[in-house]
Amino acid sequence: MQELEEQIAHLMRTVDDLSDIVARQEGEIAILTRRVQLLMEREGAREAQGGGGIVVGDERPPHY
Repeated sequence: MQELEEQIAHLMRTVDDLSDIVARQEGEIAILTRRVQLLMEREGAREAQGGGGIVVGDERPPHY
């Protein structure tokens, strides 16, 4: 019986640890999602202003 109680205690601690990890990762994902959204908005604004110069193939950028 004591062995089962020890196993249950170990499993409960593992579940708590995993719960903490998942909660932390949820926060990190939210932050990263917001950063990606801001970058997408910034890039969209830059393209709308006509400053989105994309180099295609062997074409040299204008500063050469």
